Amino acid sequence: MSIKAKQTDEQMQLKRYSVQYPISAYTFPREARIHEVWFDEEYMHIALTDGRLLSVPLWWIPTLYNAEPEEREKFEISRDRTMIIWDPEKCAINDEISIFDLLGPGEEVEEGRFIAQEQRPRSVEVKVL
Repeated sequence: MSIKAKQTDEQMQLKRYSVQYPISAYTFPREARIHEVWFDEEYMHIALTDGRLLSVPLWWIPTLYNAEPEEREKFEISRDRTMIIWDPEKCAINDEISIFDLLGPGEEVEEGRFIAQEQRPRSVEVKVL
């Protein structure tokens, strides 16, 4: 089987658009602390102190997915408000969930502070054919 490719002299233009506001003008959360946790039939909902709301499917966490609903409610929030803990001496679940694991790839630089791996770009490039 052979593939024939045709060479073209087509030129591409590259346009640059500057971002209207500097990165410092955006309000990005500087820390992640758990305010409240609750469950429904399909999700664990976590309200953070900065106003963000995370809804995590229970099937992501087998220990919670396979547990009885009343056992899920027997959690504690860590003193630094960054972990949800189920103590096996108090319930049928033995698990700990870090808020940083749920927020995705990043780096905890200080206790309770989280920095995303990717930073927002300062300009946007668009290829025009």
